[in-house]
Amino acid sequence: MTPSVLFVCVKNGGKSVMAEGLLRQAAGDTIEVHSAGTRPGTAVNTLSAQALAEVGIDITDHVPVGIDPVLLARVDKVITLGREAVVDAAGVNVINWDTDEPSERGIDGIERMRLVRDDITARVRNLSTELTQ
Repeated sequence: MTPSVLFVCVKNGGKSVMAEGLLRQAAGDTIEVHSAGTRPGTAVNTLSAQALAEVGIDITDHVPVGIDPVLLARVDKVITLGREAVVDAAGVNVINWDTDEPSERGIDGIERMRLVRDDITARVRNLSTELTQ
């Protein structure tokens, strides 16, 4: 059976979409990957898309979505990214990745997104290994 993951952030336009794209790149079709937002925005974060384009991933066509309760109940892992997204569902094991937040150190713009991308990349590689062994 194919393992499945749902990445969640607030707007589903930045970190969760980055994680989805990075895990798809790392695992191909060996892992079923989804993302959603607790309060979905209207578009992908431009700097997130730029940071992923630098590593060969195109998320520009992504349309932010909310959490589908059926999907939430079905996936093997639910991972929130950052401190603001909260998923509270009975019987669902939620893991939080307290991702690097370079803006707290005064780092903004594309450099911030590259650091966020690199943090998520390392976590996604570990997750891919864990789920496919």
